[in-house]
Amino acid sequence: MKTRVLIVRTALALTVVLVAGCTDTEQIFLAFPLFDDPPSGAAGFLGYSDQENKLPVCGNCHVGKNAEWQETAHASAWETLQASGSAQPFCEGCHTVGQNGNASESSGGHEATGDPRYYDVQCESCHGPGLAHVTNPDASQPLASIMVGVDLTSGCGECHQGSHHGFVDEWAQSRHGDGANRPQYREREGCRNCHGARGALEAWGVDAEYLEKDGTEEIGIVCAVCHDPHDATNAGQLRFPVDSREVDVNLCMKCHQRRPVPDMDRQSSGPHSPQGPLLLGENVGWQPPNFEYADLLIRSTHGSEANPRLCATCHVNAYEVTDALTGDFVLSVKGHSFKPIPCIDAQGIPDPAADCELSERTFSSCTTSGCHGSEDAARSAYIVATSRIAALVDELNALLALVPSTEFDNEDNLLTVAEGAKFNAKLGAISSSAIHNPFLTEALLTASIRQVQTDYGLAPVSRVSLDNLLPK
Repeated sequence: MKTRVLIVRTALALTVVLVAGCTDTEQIFLAFPLFDDPPSGAAGFLGYSDQENKLPVCGNCHVGKNAEWQETAHASAWETLQASGSAQPFCEGCHTVGQNGNASESSGGHEATGDPRYYDVQCESCHGPGLAHVTNPDASQPLASIMVGVDLTSGCGECHQGSHHGFVDEWAQSRHGDGANRPQYREREGCRNCHGARGALEAWGVDAEYLEKDGTEEIGIVCAVCHDPHDATNAGQLRFPVDSREVDVNLCMKCHQRRPVPDMDRQSSGPHSPQGPLLLGENVGWQPPNFEYADLLIRSTHGSEANPRLCATCHVNAYEVTDALTGDFVLSVKGHSFKPIPCIDAQGIPDPAADCELSERTFSSCTTSGCHGSEDAARSAYIVATSRIAALVDELNALLALVPSTEFDNEDNLLTVAEGAKFNAKLGAISSSAIHNPFLTEALLTASIRQVQTDYGLAPVSRVSLDNLLPK
């Protein structure tokens, strides 16, 4: 049994049961058991000091973090496993304290001892064995790693992978993670705040300590960027809510809101990740002088109160795949490729890396949300909207090709009709614009075409209708 003397400063004289020394000056000395010696083979893992009250040894000092952790699913991981009806010994490594999840190579904890003090995913599951730290706090700072290994080598990937918990398997193929198409942006100033883990956490005011914080190599948007390991205030332990209608608060929109309107400092640049404002129908695109809807809010059901999860409804669509013949479980899809209509194979398993026809894509995210009555209806709406927007973009670009080049001056700090219309053409060309808000996109494009024709005396290039045809 180890005992520690804690000095608590106070301005009042107090009477406390476990008082080693009591005085009415500024100090009270409390003596309490810090931890029981870990059993043989535990490899420095300490586990609970009070299992019944969910108090890990670490929580004796890190009171605030422990209180937050107690509200997370990690704090009841063992109970959840036992209540699942399918508990197996090979599952226990991810529901207890041990080597899984941290950078330690030690295989101690529950795996080596079977001791109940190691039930649940406690602090040491990510921070590593705590014995050296509690015996000499200044000499050892057990920081957690935020790296993710799909090959069972590190971090969240050691447990959150496989057919039942394939979060990291899917993430690895996404543009948030290892499948990022422009990883060089993780380092670039002005880009790293959304493309790199350290940059995003800094930009969001997350002052956490972790192994890679002072590293030289930037990493992608790993789990710990969006998820708070200690705090369950938001569903899914997200750092920010996904149901907020404020672009600076909504987790997805904190990044997906860059340059939704023309930027005079970057006149040659088009819109950049404008999905959040476009979805909400607020402050997006260039509004031509003849724009009829300037004082109206134009948004689709996707951005309305009927879709409370906003981006996450379609982009984080979770469902189970079962065998068509037997009905047996095949795979639990977690929606962490972030593709709303991924390609699927004959079994219905998504393949985020594939490129396929619309008939080979699943539109289940459109039906599980209750927005569309069937996948065929959702697919039809997609075809109509994207075809209409593509036709308008083609017409606008054809007209802009006839505008004198003097109307495109990136250095004059002025926004001509041609430059504004070009911005809207680029907005419409973003494939998701026809889905996030087809009505506003269509209205901006038709108004831009009319204004370009009027200001530059141009005749229509094609017979595309300039009426707003998409059904509201």
